[in-house]
Order: sequence, then C-alpha cells, then structure tokens
Amino acid sequence: MKKRMTAEQEFQIMKIVLDKFLWVGIIIMLIGVYHLYSVGLEGLKMGITMIVIGAIILILFIIILVKEY
Repeated sequence: MKKRMTAEQEFQIMKIVLDKFLWVGIIIMLIGVYHLYSVGLEGLKMGITMIVIGAIILILFIIILVKEY
C-alpha cells in the first residue's frame, strides 16, 4: 500500500524543485551579464545568448508554477 502525501507536503516538495529552477535561471543570466562586462563587444553574442537561455528557464518556471496552482 502506497502512502499518500498531504497537500502541504506536496507543496513543500514542489517549492524545493521550483526553487532550483529559479536559481539555475538566475545564475545562467548572471554568467551572461558577467561575460558581457568582462569580455566586452567581442563576447556580446555569447553574453546575450546566456541571458536569453536564463530567461527561457525562468519562463518555464512561470509556466510550471501557473499550471500547478
């Protein structure tokens, strides 16, 4: 017989998982910003790409959050 989780336990686990998505997205965006400032115009394409990837991860975070609640 499987144990069922309460709504509170389910919410706590989802918070932990979604928090990781949030941190990954922000860290990737910060790496992109750092790359923009440290390399300059030569690293413009790579920096913007990293920022866009981080933004996509954060958008996925929003979609998952809206779907679940």
